[in-house]
Amino acid sequence: MTKAPFAALEIGTSKVCALVGELREDGNIMITGMGNCPSCGVRKGVIVDMEKAAGCVQAAIQEAETSGSVEIRQVYLLVNGEHIRGALNQGSVPVFDPAGGISADDIDDVTDIARAINLPHDNELLHTIPQTYSVDGQAGIINPQGMHGARLSLDMLIVHGSRNILNNTIKAARDVGLEVLDVAFSGLCSALAALTPEQKECGAAVIDLGAGTTSHVVYADDAIAALGVIAVGGDHITNDISQGFTISLRRAEILKQESGAAVTDTGDRFRRIVIPPEVGFPACSVAAGDLDSIINARMDETLRIIKNELEKKSLLQELGAGVILTGGGSHLKGVETLAEEIFGVSCSIGKPRYFSGISTVHEGPEYTAPLGMIRYAVRSTTKHTKENISLGSLIKGWFIGR
Repeated sequence: MTKAPFAALEIGTSKVCALVGELREDGNIMITGMGNCPSCGVRKGVIVDMEKAAGCVQAAIQEAETSGSVEIRQVYLLVNGEHIRGALNQGSVPVFDPAGGISADDIDDVTDIARAINLPHDNELLHTIPQTYSVDGQAGIINPQGMHGARLSLDMLIVHGSRNILNNTIKAARDVGLEVLDVAFSGLCSALAALTPEQKECGAAVIDLGAGTTSHVVYADDAIAALGVIAVGGDHITNDISQGFTISLRRAEILKQESGAAVTDTGDRFRRIVIPPEVGFPACSVAAGDLDSIINARMDETLRIIKNELEKKSLLQELGAGVILTGGGSHLKGVETLAEEIFGVSCSIGKPRYFSGISTVHEGPEYTAPLGMIRYAVRSTTKHTKENISLGSLIKGWFIGR
């Protein structure tokens, strides 16, 4: 091992997850510790009960410490929720010495201008993501240094979110004695773990199907072109099943996982599924086709919301590498087929790449986001990252020390 352990913490709607990873000499990341705790006090990716959420964080951290034989005092924290937004901003500056070519100082100047966006007063900057440059109106330039031109422009994707919601997430970690080294949008981390350089170059959409939220990140021409979050996830499907069949939420979740599908199997739709009695709920049976129809309706609606967003931005035709599904919802039977029907491109389940160690982690799409966060931590400390992602200074700003 060449680096000290890194710990990633995700406070999700269904579970709080803590992962510990170390960089190996071969460049892969070995996961050495894992802790999970069912979430309490979190709804749609947002903390609604600080005491309960902090208790879940402590339980997950303690389990990760035990399994990894390590003491965790510092974490890299993932954040999510519908409050997270992406906004495009363009900066433009005159080139200081047009005859001598565009210099590193010119690039720094245009980057500062492109980052200077007026956010809503209650929002905080999370990421500034450079896209492409333009020189004298010629767009699509990746690296303008040394080129001749009189004016340099840069398109920047600004990612921001609610200051109070973000700081409440940080506080849940700080309340159990953890130092938060950095924060990142979980959707970006999923893409960082699941996509290859070739997929980014060809264009791809990573859709993370969580319990309370569904996020998406789109690459086009090797740059992040769009991202977003909607407050709809697997819990909504579970609730639909519970209400549709008058069964408990616990039983509805089991039914969804064990017998449900996002597309209806015409040869199986009349099969009856027996549901045993529970306190307050009598025994019953449901048709497999009815269960699948409920799941299909909600999942179809969710994916079409994302499709409509991509259509508005003319990004559907940019998905040469297709759609990659991550998150716990990607385990749902038939979800790949449904996504292919909706987006009209190939679809696959995202598997984290270049990780080893605990197999249930590095082989599971539900761990893609925290694994991506560990990869970011490794790259940021070794200064070898090639990702055009600059994390914001939430911790280094006004919150630190409070």
